[in-house]
Amino acid sequence: MRFLSLVITLAFSLTSVYGQINLDRLKIEHLTGDFYVYTTYSTYEGDKIPAHGMYLVSDDGVALFDTPWDTTQFQPLLDSIKTRHHKNVVMCLATHWHGDRTEGLEYYKQQGIKTYTTSRTDELSKKNNKKRAEFLLDKDTTFTLGQHSFETYYPGEGHTLDNIVVWFSQEKILYGGCLIKGADAENLGYLGDANEAEYETTLKRVRAKCPHPKFILVSHHDWRNLNSLKNSIKLAKRLRAKKTRAMGFSLFNGRSKSF
Repeated sequence: MRFLSLVITLAFSLTSVYGQINLDRLKIEHLTGDFYVYTTYSTYEGDKIPAHGMYLVSDDGVALFDTPWDTTQFQPLLDSIKTRHHKNVVMCLATHWHGDRTEGLEYYKQQGIKTYTTSRTDELSKKNNKKRAEFLLDKDTTFTLGQHSFETYYPGEGHTLDNIVVWFSQEKILYGGCLIKGADAENLGYLGDANEAEYETTLKRVRAKCPHPKFILVSHHDWRNLNSLKNSIKLAKRLRAKKTRAMGFSLFNGRSKSF
């Protein structure tokens, strides 16, 4: 009897430990109505970084926006959605070519899920050996899934040359991906594939296209603060001013040396 009690205690302990490990890898939070935010994690320059995505539950299945960054969580996300909502994921849309958005496209395509990116994203994914979608969008596109509809929007170059946002006009939800940084961000993050000169203009186009959002989903910061777009525009303006000053200084030095 004592041995049986020990076995049961150990089993509960292991369940608790493994459950906590799973929570550390995949977190799902309710946003509003039929919308949910999911978070996975990866390590970047020694730090554990969250990567937020979103999914929408409709009468005709579930739409997934971007894929998990953590490659071990492709199937657990599908399983969690199925268990929670008793529905299958039927489509997945990635918002730009970086791996934190596209990593699971090939896996989901193999599961029979329709995967989408823009043609511009596909070109960059191919060039950079990233995962690619089955279906390509050549222009801004409106999708209807069950009782919901949403629109993809390409505002111009910013975080990358291909970044798009998704706008849910009825619910006033702006899915900004990596183009928009958090309200507490002190910079625009990784700029290795960015257009620093156009970033501010691109964000202002998003603001005009998606007025008065009730929610703004960002990839790597707190998505609960609606000041994220405002702060990103401020950071992009500062970046452009810095770049302009640097170019002016370079030109001035060049003229000085020519004399």
